Amino acid sequence: MAADPHASQFMTMLLKMMNPKRTIEIGVYTGYSLLATAISTPPDAKITAIDPVRSWYEIGLPFIIKAGIEDKIDFIQSQALPILDNLLLVRKEGSFDFAFVDADKQNYGNYHERLMKLVKVGGVMVYDNTLWGGTVAKHDGDVPDEKKEGKALAAEFNRRIAADGRVEICLLPLGDGITICRRIS
Repeated sequence: MAADPHASQFMTMLLKMMNPKRTIEIGVYTGYSLLATAISTPPDAKITAIDPVRSWYEIGLPFIIKAGIEDKIDFIQSQALPILDNLLLVRKEGSFDFAFVDADKQNYGNYHERLMKLVKVGGVMVYDNTLWGGTVAKHDGDVPDEKKEGKALAAEFNRRIAADGRVEICLLPLGDGITICRRIS
């Protein structure tokens, strides 16, 4: 369930090129991608990290502390949608430079709509698991039953953002597929 090392390596390169000051991560799990983000951003960067299970975050916390980057992270134990809705009330539009999403796939579309307001024009959103084990390219009959729901969710999200004229997208076959969206309006 952790982010793929190749996808994380690509994301760290992207972050180093972007030099973002404010990032948001939806779905932290054990903090592998969070650690990569924190290491790859400037010393004064701040990361809002949201996950409903604090004990998962605490598995990776010793590594974050050892790297000396715990002060960059504001971990919020919660479902993401209420936090995103609150951020939309208390922050101005475009207050984040970068977002990474690796959370409940049924809400990717909801996260995208909120992030389109929270991430600045020119900012980047990265969504993990958008190929769903390669199943999005297979006929339903060739997909195991346990992967069909995830395939449908990933395929629907991919169609949705491909038709979204507010972003430029690039889907990369790294790990389980990562889709990069650059907000253009």
